[in-house]
Amino acid sequence: MLSDTIPPIQDLKIPNLSLVVLVGASSSGKSTWARKHFLPTEIVSSDNCRALISDDENNQSVTPEAFQLLHAIVEARLRLGRLTVVDATNVQKDARASLLKLARQYHVLPIAIVFKISERICLDRSAQRTDRRIQPYVIQQQAMHLRRSFGHFREEGFAKAHIFESVEAVESAIVKRVPLWPDHRNEAGPFDIIGDVHGCRTELETLLVQLGYQRDEKNIHLHAEGRRLIFLGDLVDRGPDSVGMLQLALDMVEAGRAFWTPGNHDDKFHRYLKGNPVKISHGLGDTIKQLEALGEAERQALTERYLQRYRRIVDHLVLDSGKLVVAHAGMKAEMQGRTGGRVRNFALYGETTGEIDEFGLPVRANWAADYHGKALVVYGHTPTPEAEFIGNTINIDQGCVFGGKLSALRYPEREIVSVPALQTYYQPAKPLLAEPEKAKPPEATELLDLDDVIGKRAIETRLMGRLTIHAEHATAALEVMSRFAIDPRWLIYLPPTMSPCETAKEPGYLEYPTESFGYYRHAGVPRVVCEEKHMGSRGILILCRDESIGEKRFGLKRLGVCYTRTGRPFFEPENFEQQILTRLVDSLSRAAIWEKWQTDWLALDCEILPWNLKAQGLLVEQYLPTAEAGHAALTAAQTVLDQAMARGLQSEALDLMALRAQANSSLAAVARYQQTIASYLWETAEIDKIAFAPFHLLATEGKTYFDRDHLWHLETLSALADADGLFRRTKFQVVDVLDEQAMQVATDWWKELTEADAEGMVVKPFSFIVRDKNGLAQPALKCRGRDYLRIIYGPEYLREENLTCLRQRGLGKKRSLALREFSLGVESLERFARKESLRRVHECVFGVLALESEPVDPRL
Repeated sequence: MLSDTIPPIQDLKIPNLSLVVLVGASSSGKSTWARKHFLPTEIVSSDNCRALISDDENNQSVTPEAFQLLHAIVEARLRLGRLTVVDATNVQKDARASLLKLARQYHVLPIAIVFKISERICLDRSAQRTDRRIQPYVIQQQAMHLRRSFGHFREEGFAKAHIFESVEAVESAIVKRVPLWPDHRNEAGPFDIIGDVHGCRTELETLLVQLGYQRDEKNIHLHAEGRRLIFLGDLVDRGPDSVGMLQLALDMVEAGRAFWTPGNHDDKFHRYLKGNPVKISHGLGDTIKQLEALGEAERQALTERYLQRYRRIVDHLVLDSGKLVVAHAGMKAEMQGRTGGRVRNFALYGETTGEIDEFGLPVRANWAADYHGKALVVYGHTPTPEAEFIGNTINIDQGCVFGGKLSALRYPEREIVSVPALQTYYQPAKPLLAEPEKAKPPEATELLDLDDVIGKRAIETRLMGRLTIHAEHATAALEVMSRFAIDPRWLIYLPPTMSPCETAKEPGYLEYPTESFGYYRHAGVPRVVCEEKHMGSRGILILCRDESIGEKRFGLKRLGVCYTRTGRPFFEPENFEQQILTRLVDSLSRAAIWEKWQTDWLALDCEILPWNLKAQGLLVEQYLPTAEAGHAALTAAQTVLDQAMARGLQSEALDLMALRAQANSSLAAVARYQQTIASYLWETAEIDKIAFAPFHLLATEGKTYFDRDHLWHLETLSALADADGLFRRTKFQVVDVLDEQAMQVATDWWKELTEADAEGMVVKPFSFIVRDKNGLAQPALKCRGRDYLRIIYGPEYLREENLTCLRQRGLGKKRSLALREFSLGVESLERFARKESLRRVHECVFGVLALESEPVDPRL
């Protein structure tokens, strides 16, 4: 454990890459000490910044400007990876907080050096100074602020606080520069880097033989040429011999013949061994069974070895003078050799977009596509059929446990050595060899240019002016577009995310209509439209009168397409989609919709039901098991409590009746949770079991309909329900937000909907696009029912202590995303209607998808 204080100072270990913050009153000796131990270029002094600005370091009138300069210099040095010492009083928490924020931003270790020197000594020194005279009350005030800080440095975020409590301690201190934990630049190799083993020990030993390793007398694998292994994590879970794999790896690591960077499965197993609550899933149960099959002594010994070693391993390694970086899930250039929570999370899990794909797995951002670092980054985590270099990166997880291969990269030779899996030990959620269907190349005049979408972009929009798309988010969008999206010629629009209403003040609710009405009333919107929120998945449906229209307008000879809000095919397989499109087009033709709307094609924004059509894996493999586990555990708890009560164990200290009541309440919550999930599991094998609930007519030939109010959209789209039963009307109410009775009627209607298993309602301003004094108002707010939110936040989220916590949720980022994505969506569709180039349309569509990769609480 790091502590805030250390014994009388002898050696101060300062990492080569760190932010050193000097803390102490004026005349406590900070500047003198800093000049003794650090280079002049490493010290950023507030006095010097005053001098740089005003030619007078004592000019207090330029203090704000001086500190702006100080922070700019500190930020630049940290971005470049240079040790930086901040020489200022820093006795106030706010002053330190701004520096800590920079340390977090650039993944740098913050160290506090605290000069807890007697106030009298500081006053005497100040009185003797000839260069500057500081008023005594100033030093006294600084000393008071400093005293308030003691014991809180770790809470503020400092990794360590070295505290000088005497002048002697200051003078005797010795600073020693030490490498930061990931820094192993002195280790040059050669190495054999091995991807995710997942308990496939037999395949590993076969691979080691091919690599030239042999066992010594202690049964440790050694290489005659002194080569060493690097395990990229995920040693355990899913495979047949995780225990044996751990023993082999620990033997080599402890003998100094291997390095090991942890994977997310290793980390979860570590948390399990420490007694932390973890979900026994994704193969962890197999590892636990294998561990429990050992004898007591052997099991305890392996557990202790694992825990001790795990405390010493680091999330990534920088090797060979910085030419090589290894991490389980990869490492961006700006994070390499640095430390912090975000660095560790990236090393263990990589990046995700916040979306769930059709297999129920997180959609991963392809950071490697935009990597331009000098170091070769070797990683695993997400299995790929083959190990291929992408720029200066390579993924060597070829899914051995899923029946693929176990691969090693020889470094520095950059040679791949692989052995096939003996069998498929674990069925993957996503087929290992699945490849998205290759789209036919567009006509030469419509080719999309990679330079139009990669890197930092600025997109001009009618509604919000210039919107910035950051490079890292564009990379995530590129991954989706290039690997999973439908042919881009159909992608004329992606719908925006939607923010929930403010947290409810109504007791027992997290969301309630009052807050939605209040938002629009405050924005100066007198009327809103409340639409039933169907429990389905958002989809865009494009229909053409015939295939020739599809070819003429979209460049593809098809009747249309249906895709998700991230541009992926909605229906699989394709022939099932074709059956649906054929039926809908025929129905619209019989109903003369094409003539009535004077168009040969149309685009609709829909909710497509049922929810399990796209979320079957999520519901069945994640949500329902939660309910089943909760039911089993709580039923067992009831039995135990009943037995205890029957034995008369009730006492003042042990209120069994209260525990029994709590168990009953929890079980009822789980039952309701399970019932709600079950209501969303429909049969979907037949077309007639599917329903489209359109709520926005996006476009027809040459037209968009953002100038029409929502009531017009809903009434117009009712003609589709008359044409074919696959279309479903959306229930709605128009509400005057200045009329208490009208709002109460709408609230009662919302309660009826949600009590009948509807998700909730969407509240929209009556006009499609509304501006208030702050600019563009939210285009819609969702207000979800209590039972649906039970799925999102857990069976017992309505307990008051849980609600109290959830009420702290922040909506700012979600609402900002909603406005920017809405603006880009309007822009893309209007450009398409104007028959602008596909590149111009796709710029906006791509922007929406890139914004979707910005991290935000997915429960919102």
